[in-house]
Formats: sequence, structure tokens, C-alpha cells
Amino acid sequence: MTPILRRLTAALTLAVVGVTGWSLSGGMVQAQNLFSPQIHVNDQAITGYELQQRARLLTLFRAPGDPQRLAREQLIEERIKLDAARTSGLVLEDDMVRAGMEEFAGRANMTADQLIAALGQSGVSQESFREFVRAGITWRELTRARFAARVSVSEDDLERATRALTGGAAVRVLLSEIILPVTSLEDAETKQALAASIAESASEGAFAEAARRYSAAPSAGRGGRMNWVALSELPAGLRPIVLGLAPGEVSDPLPLDGALALFYMRDIEETTVPTPEYSAIEYAAYYIPGGRSEAALQRAAQVGAAVDTCDDLYGVAYGQPPEVLERGSKAPEEIPQDIAMALASLDPGESSTSVTRANGQTLVFLMLCGRSPKVDGEAPSVEDLSNFIRNQRIESFANGYLEQLRAEARIVEK
Repeated sequence: MTPILRRLTAALTLAVVGVTGWSLSGGMVQAQNLFSPQIHVNDQAITGYELQQRARLLTLFRAPGDPQRLAREQLIEERIKLDAARTSGLVLEDDMVRAGMEEFAGRANMTADQLIAALGQSGVSQESFREFVRAGITWRELTRARFAARVSVSEDDLERATRALTGGAAVRVLLSEIILPVTSLEDAETKQALAASIAESASEGAFAEAARRYSAAPSAGRGGRMNWVALSELPAGLRPIVLGLAPGEVSDPLPLDGALALFYMRDIEETTVPTPEYSAIEYAAYYIPGGRSEAALQRAAQVGAAVDTCDDLYGVAYGQPPEVLERGSKAPEEIPQDIAMALASLDPGESSTSVTRANGQTLVFLMLCGRSPKVDGEAPSVEDLSNFIRNQRIESFANGYLEQLRAEARIVEK
């Protein structure tokens, strides 16, 4: 051992003993516990160290919700995805993973090495970041290979999408919605069956009755009926699904974060006056513990009565941990789909409580602050538009596949 290494080791030992009061043997026991399995997914283990690393990573990425709970959910889901990939014989080459790391880092205008160094300074190892990226790329490649052949884009799809998404005509739709909250992994299978049963209904009256009985959306009391909404204000992932519906049809169940969504097309209208496209949407999210409990909904109602603008939420959140309030401006395609859906029906200053986080344990008081119109935007090419529609449809298939895998998985948590 070199003198420098000895001094470093001694310093770390003194720091641990001085701060925690543990003996060396006690520290070893803690380390052993940290690397012991905490969750088993099929035949794969998730250790306490992996949970700790992922929670820290999510904290650094400012992911909404409880990072500890979200870390468990993500790692369980990733084990399921990787297990499916291995069963299909898919194994990524190291250069593909490295390219994925560069791509991810590029979103923050950094190189992979720069991001790895920054994460390392905050206690997240390079290997933890690598496995996070590996799981995402593996799932993307698996679902493309599995579903790409089942997806086609017709000339009618392109023509209709071009008119709807790039101007020349404004398309607005009259939808009814049902949001089925999924509170646990065990609940997912039951809600999938319920959603499938509702989707088979061809009657607006039956859909409205199901909305009153099961939906967690604020529109439930109105039988799920939404007001007219411009297609351009719907989340990008939902537009191809809506464009594929004729009046009187119900969409396939659409997986969201902690919920399943169904939509009934009541009417569709096209005008000659184009609706604006938006370059950014600003919104605020105030997180309330308790999910859709009576106490949490009552708190949300109190907040709603006390605020008129997004700025007012700073006063509501004063004195609380900073993570209870999130506010930002994002491009429409960067906004999570469930949040984008809720924002689509809001005017600036209006709020919604249809979204939850942390597996249904956190209620989101969501308020639209404003929308920034696009200026001098260029229409996408036929190739770009075709890829967009194809990728959205593959993602829809992939989400359904994941729900099936989750329902079949053997998950044991300590």
C-alpha cells in the first residue's frame, strides 16, 4: 500500500468512526447488509446498494415523488425488462451502451465522461449510471424488434397527422375519459382486466356509467365528459391514438404513471383556422402525501381555493422541503404523458388533481401557468412524421407488453 493510499484509508476510517461511532467490524456488517438482496424479481436480486444508488441518482435528476419508492419501482421494472430481453436472446454490445450514455449526457450538453464525473462527486458510481442506461436501451431495442413489424403508417395517417399537427387546418376533439388508478403491482392485473372490459363497450352511456363508478379524474361526476380540446394541446403520444378513433369508438387502455386511461370519441371537428402550436408549456406541481385519500383531496381543495396563479403556490409551499413544489417550462414532448393530458384541458391559472405519483401515494396539485406559441416553426418531413407515428404506436404496444410481464413476474420484497 502506498503512503498516499494509507493516509487516505486512515482518513476515511477516522471519518467513519468519528461520525457514526461504529467499530470497524460494525462497519463491515453494515456493508454486508448493504449488498444483501432486498428484492427478488423472478430469479434476479436487487441489493440495498443498488436501491441506494438509484435513489441518489433520481434525487440528482430531480425526479418527482419519493426517490426511495421510485427507485424500488424502477429497479423492479428494469429486472422484468432485462429478463424478457434475455429470454429473447438480446444482449447489448458495450459500444451501444456507451453510445447511449453519450446520448443521455448530451441532453444536458455534457459528454458521458463529464456526467460520470459529476455523478461520482455526488456519490453515484459509473456502473450504476451505466446499468440505468443499459436497461433503457435494452427495452427500446427489444420492443422495436418485437413490435415494429406490426406497425404500419398509411398515406391517410400521414395526411391526417400533417393537417392536425402542422397547420392548414385545426382539428379539435370531443372526448370522454376514464382514469383508473393503479395502486400496486398486484392491482395492475385487476385494472387491466377492468380496462379491457370497458374498452369493449360500444355505448357512450355504458362508458359514462363506468366513468362515474371507477374513474379518478375530476370529470367522473360528468360521466367522464371533457370539453372540446384542440388536438395540438393533447400530449404528443396521445394524438396518434385519438386520430385513429372514429366517433363512437373507445381507445385501447393507455398505461400512464400509476394509472390506466381510456378515451371515448364523442365527436371530431376540422376547421380552416389553424390552432397554435406551442414551443413550451409552463406548469407547477405541488405534491401532497396521501394519494387520493380524503385528507389529501381536502388539502388539494384548500390549496385550490387559496391560489389564483402559479406564483401563489410559493406561499403555499413556504417552509416545506423544496421538493414539494416543482415549477418549470418544458417543450410539449418533454412533459410526462399523464401530466400533459391533464394540462390539455386547462387554461392558465386552472388546476387539476387527476395525477398521482409514487405509485399512487402522492397526489399532484397541477396548475397551468402558461403556454408559449411556436414562431417560424418548420413542418416536419414525411420521414420524421412517419417515424413519430410509428414510434408512438410501438410505445403503446410496449406499455401493454410490460403490464403483461409485470402481472406474470414473481416479485418478493423484504
